[in-house]
Amino acid sequence: MRRIVVLATTAALSAGVLSGASAGESAPPRHPAVFETVFASPLGLEGLTTDGRGNLYTPARGADPCPVFRVAATGGPAAVVGTIPGPCNPAGLAFDRGGRLYVANADTVVSFVPDAANPPSATVFTSGVPGANGLAFDRSGALWISDGTTGQGRVWRAGADGVAAEAFRVQPMVSDVIPGGVGRDVRGLPPGTVTITPTGRTAADTAGSQHIVANGLAFTADGTLLVADTARGALWRVPTDRAGRPRVTTGCDVAFPANTVCLDNLEVQHPYLEGADGIVLDRAGGVWTAVNERNAIVVARRDGRVVEYFRNPADATSKLRNGGPLEFPTSPVLLPDGRVCVTQSDGNRRDNAPNTAGEAAPAGPVRAKVSCVKP
Repeated sequence: MRRIVVLATTAALSAGVLSGASAGESAPPRHPAVFETVFASPLGLEGLTTDGRGNLYTPARGADPCPVFRVAATGGPAAVVGTIPGPCNPAGLAFDRGGRLYVANADTVVSFVPDAANPPSATVFTSGVPGANGLAFDRSGALWISDGTTGQGRVWRAGADGVAAEAFRVQPMVSDVIPGGVGRDVRGLPPGTVTITPTGRTAADTAGSQHIVANGLAFTADGTLLVADTARGALWRVPTDRAGRPRVTTGCDVAFPANTVCLDNLEVQHPYLEGADGIVLDRAGGVWTAVNERNAIVVARRDGRVVEYFRNPADATSKLRNGGPLEFPTSPVLLPDGRVCVTQSDGNRRDNAPNTAGEAAPAGPVRAKVSCVKP
């Protein structure tokens, strides 16, 4: 088990952000954070969830079928508890109240009951959800699914019958209604590059466009759905009623589909959140976000403040932040004992570029990892 000791950021210290004394209790850090790699994976990883008993679950990419692993948050051998038939490209995952595990997989969501002794093959729960990425169950037991790939900002709701219906859209960065598009293009550098001179700067290529606007999902206790917006560095707030209907204003801009939520529903936007991926709520209502492009974990607090819990320190020579311990963090989990755990997919983008540094590397043998921190 690899262990890296690092100091929490100055912003987190000054804000008194919880350092994990108990997932949801705000308290200043008492000593340096200790990151432990609890699972070093030879396959790609993105999603992460927990059963609430100290076990973490993550589906792997790059195999056929794709295995779903269970690993203790304290480390130790990983067990395969289920498989996803190929071709497979799993992302987010979530348990229902009965202990069945649901996994977003390309344009479907599959499900199974985890079993290490006899790993089952997952079956399709719902289909017709292209770009399926983030998953979250509402208080009625319906499953909400985000389109975290195509950039259209779609969010679906599927009931117990497995029929998914589009509930709303987060406003895309560029209109798909007006020919040629209207909006703006957010670019990550790298993989994009610019030519900088004393008199200005010019794009050297068109690489690095970031168009994902509906990524991680999480519900508050009152039934409000929070949606992570990767491109804007933002969180959207969508209240729902008991029947699962969004209680938001839509149709404010004719350049977008009529079910697109209005900008008034933008909860918070902050540079710390640029690259926001998976999200999870603590008991105090804070939203913990894995900010993949900045190799950071950020907390949006209920009082409106956005603070960095941790960001990779810059290398003294190269000034890069790609050496770890975070390597493109994607999905955070909070455990009852105060541990913050996160999957890391080692994407070759922005702060994590080039992704040849650190513990995970594109050529392996470690392609991705799960890390946990406890003060």
